Amino acid sequence: MARKASLSGFPELLPEERLIENHVLDTLRETFELHGFSPIETRSVETVEQLLRKGEIDKEVYGISRLLDEDEPQGRSKKDKEKLALHFDLTVPFARYVVENAGYLNFPFMRYQMQKVWRGERPQDGRFREFTQADVDVVGDGALPFRYDAELALVVVDALSRLKIGDFKLRLNNRKLSEGFYLGLGLNDTAGVLRNIDKLEKIGANEVSRLLQDEVGATAEQAEAALKLAAIRTEDISFVQQVRALGVEHELLDEGLAELEEVVGQASRRAPGRVIADLSIARGLDYYTGTVYETVLVGHEKLGSICSGGRYESLASNGKRTFPGVGLSIGVTRLVSRIISEQMATASRKVPTAVFIALTNDDMWADAQDVAQQLRERGVACEVSATAAKFGKQIKYAEKRGIPFVWFSHVGEDGSLSHEVKDIRSGEQVQADPAVWTPPAEDLRVRVTASSN
Repeated sequence: MARKASLSGFPELLPEERLIENHVLDTLRETFELHGFSPIETRSVETVEQLLRKGEIDKEVYGISRLLDEDEPQGRSKKDKEKLALHFDLTVPFARYVVENAGYLNFPFMRYQMQKVWRGERPQDGRFREFTQADVDVVGDGALPFRYDAELALVVVDALSRLKIGDFKLRLNNRKLSEGFYLGLGLNDTAGVLRNIDKLEKIGANEVSRLLQDEVGATAEQAEAALKLAAIRTEDISFVQQVRALGVEHELLDEGLAELEEVVGQASRRAPGRVIADLSIARGLDYYTGTVYETVLVGHEKLGSICSGGRYESLASNGKRTFPGVGLSIGVTRLVSRIISEQMATASRKVPTAVFIALTNDDMWADAQDVAQQLRERGVACEVSATAAKFGKQIKYAEKRGIPFVWFSHVGEDGSLSHEVKDIRSGEQVQADPAVWTPPAEDLRVRVTASSN
C-alpha cells in the first residue's frame, strides 16, 4: 500500500500484503458466521436508475458499456434504466436483492457480504477508487426488533477485537435524538443542521456555528445549544442526564434518547471501553432514521471511520412491503492499508508454502511430486523445485521467500528413497517420512500477528 500505484486509486498488493488482507477477510467471515449471519454476493453492476435512486451521486459512478455494442446505434444514448454502472457501495445492491428475492428469504434476514466497490472520487489517504467492503446487516419484513441495533454493535466490536489491530472506539448516536433536539430548539431544517454538525471534526466549532447561522438560519443561542449537544460523549448511559440538563424537550428527542440508551447500555455492558455515546455523529446519508455508528482507530483518527452504518426504516420496498434494517460497513481496504503502512500486523512468511522440496537431480522430479502429494493430503502446503540447481541455491531461494523447511530425497544403493527435512532457520536437519511428517503447528499455516510496537 505504501508503493505508488501505477493507476491512481486502484491499489495492488504484494503477496505478503495480500496474506494480511486475506487474514482480515477470513476473520470477519468467521466472526459474522459465529453470530448467525449468512453470506451473499450481488452482481457488480446495477442500472444507473437503481444506483441514483437514493441521491445525486452520479459523479462517483463508473458507467460501463461494451466497446462494440451491436445492439445500439452509434451516437444514441441509452436511458438511465438501460445504462449500467459499477456499484459504489453494497447497500443499494442489497436493497434490490432483498426486494427481488423476498419470497425466498426468511425474515429477519441476517446477511454479510464482502465484495469490491468502485467510486470515482479523488484518491487520498484511506480513500480509493476501487476497494473492498465488508457489510453486515439485518433486515426485517415490515418491522425489525430494535435489539438488533445493539446486536450489530456487538458483532462489529467482536470482529475488530479479533483482528487485534489496537484500540478502537465504536461511536454511537441516534438520528431521532439529534433531530428531536433541533426541532425542540425551533430549528426545522434538521437535515441542514446535521450536515453542518457532521463537519465539526474537520472545521471546528466556531466555523460550524457560523454555518448554522448563515445557512440554516439559527440564532447564536440555537447554534450554541446544538454544539453543546454535539460535545456530549460518555462510555455509559449518563449521556441521557446530560442531554436532559440542556433543557430541550420534544417527543422525537424522547424516543431517540430511549433507543440510544438501550443500545449503549447493552453494548457497553459487554464491551466496556469500546463503545461511546458520541452525539456529534451525524452520518451524511439521509436514509438513516435511528441508530448511527462510526468506528475509529485510536491514534489514527485522521484516517476517518473504518466502520460505519445505521438503521434505515425503508431502504428497501416493493410498494406493498417495506423492509427496515440496520447494518454496518467495514472499509476493508482502508483498514488493510493502515495495517500495512503502520506495520500494525505482520505475516509469518511471504508465501503460503511451508515446505520447499529440493531436487537432487532432474530425474527425481516425479519422486518429488510423490512426496508433495503425500504432504498435501495432510494439509501441508508445499512446492517442488523446477530445476536441480545446487542445494545451496535451492535453499537460498526458499529462504528468500520465507519458506521455513526444505525437503531432500536421496536414492540408496538398493534403489530405495530416504528423506530428510531441514529447518533453514535453525539449521536442524532430521530424517522424515512424507507419510507422517508434519511441521510444527505454528509453521503449518501463515500466521498474521499484531505487532508489539
